[in-house]
Amino acid sequence: MASRFDDELWELVPLDPGPPPAHLVEFVRALGRAERALDVGCGDGRLTASLDARELTAADVSRVALDRARERLRGATLVELDLDAPLPFADGAFDLVLAAETAEHVRDLQLFLSEARRVLVPGGELALTTPASGPLVRPGNPLSPHLRRFTRGSLSALLDELGFEVSSLRRRSGTLLARASR
Repeated sequence: MASRFDDELWELVPLDPGPPPAHLVEFVRALGRAERALDVGCGDGRLTASLDARELTAADVSRVALDRARERLRGATLVELDLDAPLPFADGAFDLVLAAETAEHVRDLQLFLSEARRVLVPGGELALTTPASGPLVRPGNPLSPHLRRFTRGSLSALLDELGFEVSSLRRRSGTLLARASR
């Protein structure tokens, strides 16, 4: 079942908002070739299109976003996700899971990351990006769809606690860019 909230947000985004930020495209392209990749929280597919995968699956909770992604991601499998529910994929179904600018929006982050880990093959890679926050953060916009904020330390600790081995975690252009393996 689609998320009405997320659909309404996507309806506010222009049909052609321009290219994704260059630092995110560079991060995704640096992931290299994957046999089976999942972009969870793919949005309109602008960044997903930078993934190099033999089999590509793009998933989101917004039907509006997926309709837009369909135009950009010909040949990809598109999957509508249910909010706060397990991912509808088999254990070990993917070599790479991309979660770009998604974790900060998720209500049940433990379930989200545990599911990302479950659908990865042993040794598979999670590539995660999220806005970076400083250790002392002013109150944000109460209408922002961001539910949480991460520092480098808090994201590293979270990934470690949920069974990932962080291989890279850096900050660039106000974004945390993490790579971790199962």
